[in-house]
Amino acid sequence: MKNIPKVLLTAYAVNPYKGSEDGTGWNMILQIAKHNQVIAITRKNNQAAIEKYMMENPMGEVSNLTFTYFDLPYWMRWWKKGGRGALLYFYLWQLGIVFFILNKKMKFDIAHNLNFHNDWTPSFLWALGKPFVWGPVGHHPAIPKEYLIHSAGKKAYYFDQLKWWTKKCFWTFEPFVKIAKWKASKIITINSSVQEVLNFPKEKEIRLPAVATTTPNRKKRKSKNNKFNILSIGRFTPLKGFDITIEAFGHFYHQLNIEDKYDVQLTLIGKGSEKKALQQLAEDLEIAHAVNFIDWMSRAELDEYFATSSVFLFPSHEGAGMVVPEALSFGLPVLCFDNIGPGEFIDKTCGMKVEYSNPRESIVMFSKHLNLLFHENEIQEELSQGAIRQFEKYFTWERKGKIISEAYLDILFPNENRKIVEENEDVHLIMEN
Repeated sequence: MKNIPKVLLTAYAVNPYKGSEDGTGWNMILQIAKHNQVIAITRKNNQAAIEKYMMENPMGEVSNLTFTYFDLPYWMRWWKKGGRGALLYFYLWQLGIVFFILNKKMKFDIAHNLNFHNDWTPSFLWALGKPFVWGPVGHHPAIPKEYLIHSAGKKAYYFDQLKWWTKKCFWTFEPFVKIAKWKASKIITINSSVQEVLNFPKEKEIRLPAVATTTPNRKKRKSKNNKFNILSIGRFTPLKGFDITIEAFGHFYHQLNIEDKYDVQLTLIGKGSEKKALQQLAEDLEIAHAVNFIDWMSRAELDEYFATSSVFLFPSHEGAGMVVPEALSFGLPVLCFDNIGPGEFIDKTCGMKVEYSNPRESIVMFSKHLNLLFHENEIQEELSQGAIRQFEKYFTWERKGKIISEAYLDILFPNENRKIVEENEDVHLIMEN
């Protein structure tokens, strides 16, 4: 007998045409719907994109999926403009959606708050009286003092500390955060720090980074004889560590002989408040001619850069790293800090990590890793193959859908035996009598 749970998913950000949080929401909903009946509730401003995509693309494999749209009335959201006030609005939206669900008299077996991926603002779905799943949730850690001052000065450091202490106050004192973690049957966490700061029983945790991507077309992958292209992608903010990227490249570049200098290039893709400062840094280091700044682009165009690059340099201080799985999927070795963000995605089979010490030492270590990969093609190729294996093992959307669906069954049928049955390359989770 097959038991298919009926799941109520709330996802603040969902858009099939976008990446980051919106793309994550869309892809995780689709994967969950392959194994469950799903009612997905999101904001009304996502409706046009979702309906357009579903009209233009066959969705037979997720026929159990229904979207519903909810927003607070205008008088409760007139002050929200773009990103301004987003967290406060998200808090109120989370609260209001409970009354929306009750008013609609929706029937479901389990309630799952899917995103924003924020572990310091609560979900209120526990109030519906059904088993409740929270996550993936997480946070950016505080940026190490020396690195942030090196990048953006003391003012930026004090502002980052203010944000960090605000999060700590929510974790410690916000009553509904406490209730959410007590009431949750499972909490899906994006890194090892979440369980520590929220302090909930470890048996509730499912460690599952929210980041993933689809398997790309690797036919355009560069050959060994091509230029040594170093790629880095993200918002130009202190969190992303682009100053370390540029300085490490500069240290590496100036050690090369004249002939080799023609064979290396650093490409930075993104935009943000630090762009002019980063461009000036490249000028000051006398490497501007070898550093290419490019604005955001479509996913198809971005894939061209992944496919023609040699290594992904990503000294970010964040708690996740959405672009890391994309780099791995194209077979790019990843260089990153040994931290709770990208550092938890990478091991010695697919990249190289640098311990936090001080900015100067980190720059030298990243430079050494670049130099090794530039001169040792065998090591670069070995890590490239390891990157693809790491992606296929941990960072496909399909894997996340299976793990979350298994968690639902663990909650709803804790004493039953289960197995995974492969049917026509689709995976179905079924109950055994």
